[in-house]
Amino acid sequence: MPQVTANKLQIEYEIFGDASAPAILLIMGLGAQLGRWNIELCTALVDRGFRVIRFDNRDCGLSTKLDELGVPDIGKALRTGRPVDAPYTLQDMAADCIGLLDALAIERAHVVGASMGGAIAQILSALYPQRVLSLTCLMTTSGHPDLPPPTPEASRALFAPLPEKRDKESLIEDAIRRFLAVASPSYPSCPQRLLDSFNAEHERGYHPRGVARQLAAFLASDHRRELLQTITAPTLVLHGADDPLIPVACGYDVAAHIPGAEIRVIEGLGHDLPLALTEEFADAIAAVARRAER
Repeated sequence: MPQVTANKLQIEYEIFGDASAPAILLIMGLGAQLGRWNIELCTALVDRGFRVIRFDNRDCGLSTKLDELGVPDIGKALRTGRPVDAPYTLQDMAADCIGLLDALAIERAHVVGASMGGAIAQILSALYPQRVLSLTCLMTTSGHPDLPPPTPEASRALFAPLPEKRDKESLIEDAIRRFLAVASPSYPSCPQRLLDSFNAEHERGYHPRGVARQLAAFLASDHRRELLQTITAPTLVLHGADDPLIPVACGYDVAAHIPGAEIRVIEGLGHDLPLALTEEFADAIAAVARRAER
């Protein structure tokens, strides 16, 4: 896959579809490599007439690792209640997205963000409105402190330390356990596909220090309710009714603070992108994009 220099970093990316088609930029969440935007969804969006870009965020996959910035002590911050010392911000990660679009000579794009990627997409849409045609927020939040927290099981999946045994097999088993703790109850993943995907991801770019820095950026960010009110792009909020990590109330909150935003809640959906919902996701993203083009 190719790389470009964006915001002084090397960003790994992949493009599907015709160069003349309207662009969709897919922004993935915490520690998740570009392959979490599964190929079936990318193909479905191409079939609907779009050019699809997926990429590795900074500190993830094959993009630049920022190990010289150190590893924040998130556990200490959570125990003491002190602010997390984040080496960079979600605004920096939004600027990476703009740098990627610049490097690819894409003036405007439809923006789709999942989980932490949805928070980045919100910031991108608010701070760079001239670059955003439409916004789709998947399983994300405004970050307001009054919103409900993750379930205890989801919190443990997010914040649990790595296993004592650090061989490849143990680390992949641990990653799958964390994934299943927040996955969709009504749309289970194929066990073999899940194993193959996490094995490939581990081989491609396992980098827990980068995940810690990304998590610090997310935890250190202020809530975005006021920022959301400035977004002018047509917006769709997609959220799972059974999301244990970012409860559905968070999706309603995002939609309530973006002028004119629509919300669609999917029963049985947790905090993942099940293959069974590929066509439903693609139709929803394409619909808000078409609305923006009209």
